[in-house]
Amino acid sequence: MPELPDITVYLECLQPRILHHPLIKAEIVSPFLLRTFDPPVSEIEGHVIEELLRVGKRIVWRFDNDIYLVLHLMIAGRLHWKPPEAKLPAKIGLAAFRFPEGTLTLTEAGSKKRASLHLVRSAEALKRLDPGGMDILSADLDSFAAALTRENHTLKRSLTDPRLFSGIGNAYSDEIFHAARLSPITLTRKLGREEIGRLLDATKKTLLEWAERLRRDAGDDFPEGVTAFRPEMAVHGRYGKPCPVCGSPVQRIVYAENETNYCPRCQTGGKVLADRSLSRLLKDDWPRTLEEWEAQRAR
Repeated sequence: MPELPDITVYLECLQPRILHHPLIKAEIVSPFLLRTFDPPVSEIEGHVIEELLRVGKRIVWRFDNDIYLVLHLMIAGRLHWKPPEAKLPAKIGLAAFRFPEGTLTLTEAGSKKRASLHLVRSAEALKRLDPGGMDILSADLDSFAAALTRENHTLKRSLTDPRLFSGIGNAYSDEIFHAARLSPITLTRKLGREEIGRLLDATKKTLLEWAERLRRDAGDDFPEGVTAFRPEMAVHGRYGKPCPVCGSPVQRIVYAENETNYCPRCQTGGKVLADRSLSRLLKDDWPRTLEEWEAQRAR
């Protein structure tokens, strides 16, 4: 799922292409995409985009008639900048937004169509779509600590909760915890102030560094390689591969459709965190330490 760095770069690349330009035509071809019926799509056609915003993981366009288009890409939604007369690709094409100098297409791979588009008439209506998480890049230590410890959950759950923090998801949270040298399953109320400060610093640094990396990769082009799995990442999506800091094999916890990746040596004192589904199968054979895990791998 595109997160804060990805959405930031999307918006920066959209600015010279669509800001202060009229939307000539909005072609919505997927019956699953548009989640509102009032205002209709026809009310934004011919109108100029006056502002581009990020609300959490959502991309927002404000038109000159104060209608807001709110796009949530979810897991597999991606944007592409094409020539003015470009056609939507079959099967994965959801929408085409045609401007004088090009067409922005929205695609979504896979059979589950989760991307969503809302049109709302006011700033107040827009606020109702905002989960309310704080802007982590402008947070100070006290406000961050208060939000983080409001409830006693694991770090993974809390940092990715959009009601607490804006724009952080599964991928970058893995990178943040690795940079902060913290276990993803540590309960928030067990953290000391030094650890919370370390987490805040790692969060800001990780998000800013990745935004800059993606910005450099895109250059003057539109970003086409938006993905949650990048070879430059330290742990996310790198199960079994060496940690770039200590060389230990990266571990993971698989749950639902997500996985958490971490380095046992850097983050959990050498302890391998049991995956619940695997624990039921392996029982006492499930390794509890990095050394046991490496021994099993060698068999």
